[in-house]
Amino acid sequence: MFKKLLLAVLVAAPLCMNAQKFGVINTLEIFNVMPEKATAESTLKTAAEKYETELKNLQNAFQKKAQEYETSDKDDTPQAIKDRHMQELQEEYQKIQNFNQTASQDLQKQQDQLLAPIQTKLQNAIQAVGAEGGYTFIYDLSTPSIIYHGTGAEDLTAKVKAKLGIK
Repeated sequence: MFKKLLLAVLVAAPLCMNAQKFGVINTLEIFNVMPEKATAESTLKTAAEKYETELKNLQNAFQKKAQEYETSDKDDTPQAIKDRHMQELQEEYQKIQNFNQTASQDLQKQQDQLLAPIQTKLQNAIQAVGAEGGYTFIYDLSTPSIIYHGTGAEDLTAKVKAKLGIK
């Protein structure tokens, strides 16, 4: 009885293994050529340039004020005035630091908001290709966790690009 069961398993196992279909895909390659990504990058670049211009304006104003105080704070200037000037400069410097931090956070938030729909669209296309092709697994070649894929795996990158209308 045990021998018959073992024989049945050995005969059925290769048939079950052949029923599974595997594919590989390079999501990074696809993501980088999606037209929506270029639009998002352009929007982010414009926002970054505006923040950079404002930061330069703040820095220039700080430097101008520092130079004014340096030339006006001579030896005969009372220490209380010098201290007030130093405090004002420290406050201006802190404003610059706060602005820089806020700008970085805002740019990161904008990037997340702009790229999320693109990533969702790509994921939906991958799922559609996988369902249409009857694939059991599709491995992403752009992630560092995949270190080997056999020659029997089919590269679906072109099919997903076609699904997205990318040439």
